[in-house]
Formats: sequence, C-alpha cells, structure tokens
Amino acid sequence: MSASSATNGAKRGPEDLQVKEGPSPGQGIPKVAEDASGTTPEATEDAAPGAEAAPLAAAATDAEGADGAGSASGAGAGGRKPRSVRLVLLSLMIAVLLAMLDNMIVGTAMPTIVGELGGLEHLSWVVTAYTLTTAASTPLWGKLGDMFGRKGVFLTSIVLFLIGSMTSGAAQTMGQLIGFRAVQGLGAGGLMVGAMAIMGDLIPPRERGKYMGLMAGVMSLAMIGGPLVGGTLTDHLGWRWAFYINLPLGAVALAMVGTVLHLPKKPAKGRIDYLGAGLLTAGITSAVLVTSWGGTEYDWDSATIVGLALLAVVALAAFPFVERRVAEPILPLRVFHSRNFSLMAFIGFVLGFVMFGSMTFLPLFQQSVQGASATNSGLLLLPVLLPMMVVSVVTGRATTRTGKYRMYPIMGGALIPVGLFLLAQMDVGTSRLTSGLYMAVLGAGMGFLMQLTMLIAQNSVELKDMGVASSTTTLFRTIGGSFGVALMGTVFARRVEDSMRESAAASGGSGGGKQLAETGPQLDAASLEKLPAQVREAYEHAVAGGTHGVFLLATGVALLTFVAAWFIKEVPLKDAEAQK
Repeated sequence: MSASSATNGAKRGPEDLQVKEGPSPGQGIPKVAEDASGTTPEATEDAAPGAEAAPLAAAATDAEGADGAGSASGAGAGGRKPRSVRLVLLSLMIAVLLAMLDNMIVGTAMPTIVGELGGLEHLSWVVTAYTLTTAASTPLWGKLGDMFGRKGVFLTSIVLFLIGSMTSGAAQTMGQLIGFRAVQGLGAGGLMVGAMAIMGDLIPPRERGKYMGLMAGVMSLAMIGGPLVGGTLTDHLGWRWAFYINLPLGAVALAMVGTVLHLPKKPAKGRIDYLGAGLLTAGITSAVLVTSWGGTEYDWDSATIVGLALLAVVALAAFPFVERRVAEPILPLRVFHSRNFSLMAFIGFVLGFVMFGSMTFLPLFQQSVQGASATNSGLLLLPVLLPMMVVSVVTGRATTRTGKYRMYPIMGGALIPVGLFLLAQMDVGTSRLTSGLYMAVLGAGMGFLMQLTMLIAQNSVELKDMGVASSTTTLFRTIGGSFGVALMGTVFARRVEDSMRESAAASGGSGGGKQLAETGPQLDAASLEKLPAQVREAYEHAVAGGTHGVFLLATGVALLTFVAAWFIKEVPLKDAEAQK
C-alpha cells in the first residue's frame, strides 16, 4: 500500500475503522477488510441471533487505488460503491441472466432440434430434465454455500452450468440432450441462489432493495429478449448456438467472480445431511413430476401419478422429523420461526403460480385469438414485463431510501388479482390495446413483489442462514410455477375441449369441429388462417373461454397474497451504520 494510501487510511472515520477492525462482540459481522499491513483478518463465522447481513468490505480490497481513499468500506449508507463491488454485482447479474435466459432461448429452438435429432415423444423431457434438476438442487446449493463458503460453491455452479451448456450443444441424440440438460439444470440451481446469497453478504438490507430491483430488470430482459435471440441464433447459426451462447457469458462471469470477489473462507463444519437431502430431493422431484406429467403424459388418476404423489407426501412429511435431529440440517426449520420468512415463502409460491402461468397462457391467447405472430413471442409480453421491471426498480430504490417496505407487498397483493380478473374478461373482441392495459396492471403488481420477497426473507434470518433463505425462497417460487402451469393447463385444456365439442354438436356434424376438439389447443396463428371461417371462429371462442377459466383460477389464488401481505411485520432494514 502506498504512503498516500496509508495516510488516507489513517484519516478514516469511525465507520471505516469499525468495518476494518471487525464488529463489537456478538454481532458477527465478517472482518475482511485489509489492514495497514495488507493482511486479511479471519472472518467471524457465526452471526448473533437476529443479526443482519453485513457489507463485506473484502470485495473492495483493491478499491482504494481505483476509487480513491476511504472507499474500501464501500457499503456505507448512501456512499458510492467501490469499482470492485460494482464489478461483482455485474457478474452476479450475468449469472442471473444465464439462468433465466436459457429456457427462453431454447424454447424457440425446440422445433428445429426435434427436426434434426428426432424423438418428438421425448420433447417434454428436454424441459422437464432442466427444471427438475434445478428445483431439486436449489436447497442443496444454498446450504453448501452456508457451510463451505459462497464463492467456491458459486463458481462450481457456474462451471457445471457451462459444462451442461457445452455438452447440450454437442448432443447427437435426443437422449444425450436430455441427460446434458439435466447437468445444466444442476448448475442453474446454484446460479440464482448463489447470486442472491452473495448479494445478501455484500450489501446491507437497507441498500439491497435497489440492487434487487436491477436483478428484476435482468429477469425481465431475459424474458423479453430470450425468444428473439433464440429465433435469430437458430435461423442464422443453428440450434446448437442456443446453448453455446452461454459459454462466453459464463466465462465472463467466471473470470469476474474469480478475480474480484473476495469473501471470507469458511472452514467446513459439521457433516452434510445426506438423509435430509435425499428426502427433500425425492419429495421435490416427485412433486415436480406430478405437476409436469399430470394430465399430459399420464392421467391424473393413473398409477404413475398417484404413486409419485404418495412418494412426495411421504418424503416431505418425513423430512421435518429428520431435520430436527441432525446437527447441520439441509434446511434449518428455525428459519420458519420468523413470521416474515414464512409469509415470504408462501407469497413466493403464489407469485410463481401466477407469474409462470400467466407467461404461458397470455402468448397463447394473443397468437390464437388476436392473430399475433409466434416469431415475436417475446414482444407479446412487453405490456406485462416492462411495468414489472420499472415498478421493481422504483420500489427497490424507494425501499433503500426510506427503509420501509410493508406497503409494497400489500399494493402488489391488491394489483395482481385485479389484473388477473381483468384478463379473465378478455374475449374474441378484446383489442391488443385493451389486453395490454390489463397486462400492465398485472405486471405492476408483480413488480411490487418480484424482489421484495427475497429481500424480506433475507432480512428475517441470521447471516449464517443467508444461503438457506435465498434457496428456500427460490424453491417455493419454482414449485409454485410448476403447480401454476400444471393446474392452469388442466383447466385450459378441459375448457377448450368442452367448448369445441359443444360447437361441433351445435353445428350438427363432426367435421372440423370434431377434429379440433380432439387436437386441443395446439394451433398457431398461421395454422388457424388455413381453417374455414366457421371452424376458426369456434376455436377462437374456445381459447378465449379457456383463458377466462385460467385467469379466474389465478385470481382466486392471488387473493391469498393480498391477505398474507397484511400480516407482514415492518422490521426495520438496517444500514451499515446500524450494523456496527
């Protein structure tokens, strides 16, 4: 360290000295800033009960030379973030982009993939293998980060994701692609959890809102741009680049995290809860398969679905008994003792139910009823994604400025069912402008909740449980999405089928009406244009009726969010000064 830097360091105020020298006894704030000799003190591993996540100045150990003296603390309330901290946050956003972008890109490439590799009967497994391993591994990644240190675990998840991406792009058969997608999903399970947990370590709760708002913007960008990028890559470079595109992005994130992020090393403590991990994995896997296969691959009352449902119930019922008896549980049940954490887990489940279900059926309505092109499927969701992104960013900044947040889940809980109820009123005569306004109401409501669920959950646990809090919140949202798509899909398919059969009977014959009733909701706008006017009109009315049922169901579920939000307790978000 230069003499000038040392001089500047001697002039630091009490706040910088506190971060540098470590917390007062019992607070558990990691001591990771370099001292005058250039050494890095050891971190305090255990947080005191109720302690908030502390800003880790170690991520900014090189920031004095870059940003000027006194910036190494970098996380002071209202202070400018050092360059290295901003670089770390950028790398975390790239990781989140990878996790969100992959499914959106691959979806538009699937027809081409099936055309080259064959295996149409196994098409659903390309998606199921990814989502299944992502959901099952999410809580494991969070706990491993808590036990062994977040940096190494996060880097491992990136490497695993990149290996899965590279091998998926090189797959020569559908079976290989499914297997490699499972590997990719294992890595993806750690990307979102690791990014959120590391942010929880780096940024104090009072400042975290604005950065989580940016994360929501990245997610919205992936949803909007994913299908467009996927279609472009498939048309000009081939479907394999839908996977290869992850390699340069992942390499950048890997290099940035590896060189810039400096978190305290944690000695391995305790043993991995293998029995708990096995029960949780079996329960989650069975539940996801039930929601993915039920009513599509198998009938709901088939032996396969009933057996999987029983396995899920038994495994998840046995899980808490095991967790109460092990030294290092994979999911410490103590986190659910916090009212706010339990509420955020529940609200996250409902948010996933509503969000993933809406993203699935809104484009179908716009293509089948309003005649929109599937090529621009990402743009179809702009009316819901843009308000969600804007509101999330604004809410995050307001939370950072005021430290207040309870009003926002209540506002979101009110707007979401209103938006869904408006969407349930759409019919064949609804214009794109009108449906866009309805979608904007829904998007604004989701924006109030998108990142605050994670922020409030992290603010409700001790520092040592940050990874568990992040993974559990993500897990509940993922499972909610699986249930949402499955249940809405069942309602939608049944309504469309019943409506088409009624139309066929009313027309006095079978013909096209009977054929459409047996085919189900599988036609796009281009195919509909080739149908006779009477048949096309009947199909449009059927899809509108199915959409009506779907959004009425979602409205009823979303009302639970509004009720739950009123029970949130306003626990002040501590800033860096308050965490000394």
